[in-house]
Amino acid sequence: MINPEWQAFLGAAGARIDNAQVADFGDLEGELAAARDATVLVPLTHLGLIACSGEDARDFLQNQLTSDVRQVGDGGAQHTAWCTAKGRMLMSGLLLRAGPDYQLRIAAELIPAMAKRLRMYVLRAKVKIEVPAENGAGRVLLGVNGPQAVAALAAAGLPQPAADLSLAACAVGQVLCLAPERFELAIEAAAAPAVWTALAKHARPVGHLVWRWLDIRSGWPLVTAATSEAFVPQMADFDRIGGVSFKKGCYPGQEIVARTHYLGKVKRHLYRVHSPTPLAAGDALWSAHSPEQAAGMVVDATPTADGDWAALAVVQESLAEEGTLRHLALDGSSVRIAAVAPPEAN
Repeated sequence: MINPEWQAFLGAAGARIDNAQVADFGDLEGELAAARDATVLVPLTHLGLIACSGEDARDFLQNQLTSDVRQVGDGGAQHTAWCTAKGRMLMSGLLLRAGPDYQLRIAAELIPAMAKRLRMYVLRAKVKIEVPAENGAGRVLLGVNGPQAVAALAAAGLPQPAADLSLAACAVGQVLCLAPERFELAIEAAAAPAVWTALAKHARPVGHLVWRWLDIRSGWPLVTAATSEAFVPQMADFDRIGGVSFKKGCYPGQEIVARTHYLGKVKRHLYRVHSPTPLAAGDALWSAHSPEQAAGMVVDATPTADGDWAALAVVQESLAEEGTLRHLALDGSSVRIAAVAPPEAN
């Protein structure tokens, strides 16, 4: 849930709030166009944090997540996921480490259920699972992307992390570098208005859909309520972005995840989708060559500045080769399918 004071501040700054999300600042099409080559500032209201602390925090997370938690140094981050016993992703996101403590940055709508479920596995481990937003210690999440992103951070008195997927701490929170010219900020709620005002002098305020479009362009899938338990990590190419370790020990679903990797049985992978009509996470994609079952499922989708829709979707590889599938039904509107480029090409 968005902090009420933060929501009021953003509303006064021109944000249009829809279902507790900052949809836009009055011109979604212009905001999406600006994200192509300008610097944008985004309230990441669709994301949130779960904190994990205590002397057993590292080992606890190592035994739960798909990534190798022991490889995350102080001030580091990695893509990660949490699976069911059947190897299906319950959630996906980023694992951040600051000293002995960790944070999971995942879809905000999943946080209550995921925090509750994680606590069930703590047992006698010396671990505390908390949702900072629930106890008044929450941080506001912001995104900055574009050619002036580093200058915007400097003007706001914020540090620049040393490398991709690394953190830099500051007096009012932390800055995470996702990629060159792309940063996520976790700022103490009380300091957020001042930080926003400073950043907004160098970056255009835009809604959360712009950030999701940037994720789609980068090939970074985010599991939400609509797709929780829908995919084995390799189906969403999560191993491609470093979210799965095949060398670590056991975790929920590890046997199935490892088996599909070593036997090469994954027949569905992540693709980009473009559609003239609206798409949504969880939507089915169909092919006339396989009418008995859906050919794929949309992971996330946003409108684009060109008036169409862009998405990431998990699609059966043999059917994706057609280049075109149908949305929601065999007689639905046509959608174009294209491969997701390697990370370094995005």
